[in-house]
Amino acid sequence: VQTSEGVADQIYFLPVQPYFVERVIEKERPDGILLSFGGQTALNCGVELDKTGVLKKYNVKVLGTPVKAIMDTEDRELFVERLDEIDVKTIKSEACEDIQQARVAAKNLGYPVIVRAAYALGGLGSGFADNEEELNTLCEKAFSFSPQVLVEKSLKGWKEIEYEVVRDRYDNCITVCNMENFDPLGIHTGESIVIAPSQTLSNSEYHKLRALSIKIVRHIGIVGECNVQYAFDPESEDYRVIEVNARLSRSSALASKATGYPLAFVAAKLGMGYGLFELKNSVTKTTSAFFEPALDYVVCKIPRWDLSKFRGVDRELGSSMKSVGEVMAIGRNFEEAIQKGLRMIGQGMHGFVENKELQIDDLDAALREPTDKRVFLISKAMHKGYTVDQIHELTKIDRWFLNKLKHIIDIDEELKTKNINTLDKELLRTAKVYGFTDFQIARAVGLEEECKKMHEAMRIVRRLRKSFGILPVVKQIDTLAAEYPAQTNYLYVTYAGVASDITFSNDRNSVIVLGSGAYRIGSSVEFDWCGVQALNTIRRQGYRSIMINYNPETVSTDYDMCDRLYFDELTFERVMDIIDAENPHGVIVSTGGQIPNNLAMYLDEENVPILGTSAKDIDNAEDRAKFSSMLTENGINQPEWSALTSMDDIDKFVDRVGFPVLVRPSYVLSGAAMNICSNRDELTRFLQLAANVSEDHPVVVSKFIEHAKEIEMDAVAQDGEILAYAISEHIEFAGVHSGDATIQFPPQKLYVETMRRIKRISRQIAKKLHINGPFNIQFMARDNDILVIECNLRASRSFPFVSKVLKLNFIDLATKIMLGAPVEKPSKNLFDLDYVGIKASQFSFNRLQKADPVLGVDMSSTGEVGCLGDDTSTALLKSMLSVGLRIPKKTVLLSTGGAKQKAEMLDAAKMLKQHGYELYATVGTSKYLAENGIENTCVYMPSDEGQHPQALDLLHEKKIDMVVNMPKDLTPRELTNGYKVRRAAIDLNVPLITNSRLASAFISAFCNVSLDDIDIKAWGEY
Repeated sequence: VQTSEGVADQIYFLPVQPYFVERVIEKERPDGILLSFGGQTALNCGVELDKTGVLKKYNVKVLGTPVKAIMDTEDRELFVERLDEIDVKTIKSEACEDIQQARVAAKNLGYPVIVRAAYALGGLGSGFADNEEELNTLCEKAFSFSPQVLVEKSLKGWKEIEYEVVRDRYDNCITVCNMENFDPLGIHTGESIVIAPSQTLSNSEYHKLRALSIKIVRHIGIVGECNVQYAFDPESEDYRVIEVNARLSRSSALASKATGYPLAFVAAKLGMGYGLFELKNSVTKTTSAFFEPALDYVVCKIPRWDLSKFRGVDRELGSSMKSVGEVMAIGRNFEEAIQKGLRMIGQGMHGFVENKELQIDDLDAALREPTDKRVFLISKAMHKGYTVDQIHELTKIDRWFLNKLKHIIDIDEELKTKNINTLDKELLRTAKVYGFTDFQIARAVGLEEECKKMHEAMRIVRRLRKSFGILPVVKQIDTLAAEYPAQTNYLYVTYAGVASDITFSNDRNSVIVLGSGAYRIGSSVEFDWCGVQALNTIRRQGYRSIMINYNPETVSTDYDMCDRLYFDELTFERVMDIIDAENPHGVIVSTGGQIPNNLAMYLDEENVPILGTSAKDIDNAEDRAKFSSMLTENGINQPEWSALTSMDDIDKFVDRVGFPVLVRPSYVLSGAAMNICSNRDELTRFLQLAANVSEDHPVVVSKFIEHAKEIEMDAVAQDGEILAYAISEHIEFAGVHSGDATIQFPPQKLYVETMRRIKRISRQIAKKLHINGPFNIQFMARDNDILVIECNLRASRSFPFVSKVLKLNFIDLATKIMLGAPVEKPSKNLFDLDYVGIKASQFSFNRLQKADPVLGVDMSSTGEVGCLGDDTSTALLKSMLSVGLRIPKKTVLLSTGGAKQKAEMLDAAKMLKQHGYELYATVGTSKYLAENGIENTCVYMPSDEGQHPQALDLLHEKKIDMVVNMPKDLTPRELTNGYKVRRAAIDLNVPLITNSRLASAFISAFCNVSLDDIDIKAWGEY
């Protein structure tokens, strides 16, 4: 959203790295620069520019917190010195420049210790060591990310508390919010459940830490916003300062959403030199920004992990961050807030109780070592009769929280003694107040057996609840605990209240947009952009806009983006509660990704007006059998497939079409649990994992076509006629998930005939499905044969990218169509662009210990970048540098899979040689290169014991600048060998590419384009 039209005067799609920022400064000649809004990446870049004298040379002033203060908080030695001056206690630690120093430091401090890299993001390269052996492995990793490594005494088991402080240049200070971690110290804050305001501190403890925060911020001299983290020992009231972040961080986003205090806006104004007393509080519009918010509710933040997508990943949580998103729940009591939150993370859980049973052998050990499932294990332990004290001993979680969780269990046990006829009004109301859903209640009173379908059981409870007159109320967040009337509509729904804070006008003039929920692998900021664009259009068309979403990191949950914001769940029950109260003109389900799309049929059954494509047509596209028979009727090709319900059928199908095949269970987002199987063993092994092959859950098996191009069509249609479209091609061949692939648009290497056919097929599909609004179709092409893979009747994750490259807002157009407003057909011919856009994916394998960094049909990237260039090479180079690849200095290691891939890489290898690179290659590749007259040094894989040089040794000795590694096939030996090399490259921070098409493109880009050739152009200049 920050790179949308109208947000800034000039936008540059470039890597945030000193080299590029310097060239933008040279061109734009700005007066000032702000460093604290882009997280750790921006801070490090700014400090670098200051050190090298670039800022001085162009006379650019740093606004807000001065660079010296930033260095005081980032460099550990300086930080400790500064805090010693005012007698504030910090954790004992020593900064080390090499492994020898680190060993001495650990001995002096005494094990266990924490090792962490300075200037690192999200605890990268950090961990706990209980002895010298563990220390050595951790240090090697940490030193590959940073020259300075910190060894500090571990305080595992203390409480972790945070304060958000704001200070202006007149030395006025306030604390906006304080937060407390549910998990004790030892787990990175980005990984813990966080509660605001803190619940277990006494009044004196709260004020002691508040006074300290203000003292620290004043002493360091921070202007703007800042976050202070403490370790606190509840037994002795002793404390330590863990760190100070002189920037807007993950916690600030949470704090502004939790309190309604607009932190980033205030910080930007303070940076320009305003005082706190001069700024208005934009939520109440009556008080100034110089006040501390008071809350009459509890907020609970829960992280979202996607660890099951990675082979062999370590599930334990520690000081390095692995979560990919988070949710925030608001309730009138802790029980309600945590139950809401556990449903929102979308891991198939229904709250704290009434979930699927988790199978665990040793419960005590599982409680002691935190994993991503620990909360649900506490629930299991309580049902088994563990006491609060026993669980506290194992987990060190505060007894106050555990008692509240026990309360939920007690209500659940009481519900289990009733059936639907004996369930009384009082108990039902109590359950609703403490965050139970109709679903949980239905399951507890045993309706599941009677009804067969859970959705029907929920409806029975819903009817009973309405007949008792138990209805939720809508409450407003006003930052002042209702002392002043608030002007904004920042709302949540709860049963713990008597009357709603707002009135509903039944004029049917509002439109509800369903948001995208938690960021996860496969659904992140792209859908937030789509939601925001839709809200803007709805307002311009004269309707009231309403958003339902619960992700604190998004722009769509800012209080001024729409007329009414419901910060609440996207479940059928809650969405219906809101629709009943609002009685809207219609609901939009196509801009929030898969979650709202899955609700369409259920809402339709309740006669909710769904805008755009009808629910029946959405189902026709989602249901593979219906969609497939429609394609066959219209003579459109598709890969041969079949939905099978038993192992025998699967074997017969495979005998007919041959390997490789693609196997997937039905109704999934971003390829979860899909797999390509290239022989019998793999097929049996994979199907044991997807154990529930049954009548209700058939498995779809389709023929996988190797070496085919993948092409995407993003388009908008009105009454089945296409108005605007964008065709883009993947650089990698099919078999890499479209969310991980590197995409170029407009396409550079497609036959004219292929383009013509793709348009024709898309028109047919749009007409047949009567599409109104956005849709996306994925194609496979090999030698002019075109096959349709799938079609989604919603905005896809490439919508923002193609909208920005084309400078035509697809969502704006789609929303107008859904509202029935007049639109004109854009006349632009798509081939007229004389520039190229490339979208590349950002991966986080360096935080996921032990996961295999190879790409497949299952999506594994956690972010993306988009860059523009005058030709493919320039755009590709910019985007690869943006996702953190580096141009190798002199050595490259090649290990290039099967015969076809070897041939594909030949030209690239020649090019490297011509540009003076030294090549290392594994046995097979080395022989092949030598036969083709390219000299290289042969290196050996881990399984060739006793042979030298070994690939792993060279990596550890820092003799290799880039690794290109493709698995030849999926045999255990090949996978372990390749895996060891790939994993070592990631852990030692060496750039790694695992796809031959992408590797060739990147190599040709950096051999043919030097950094100085790149034009620095703003978005508007293309």
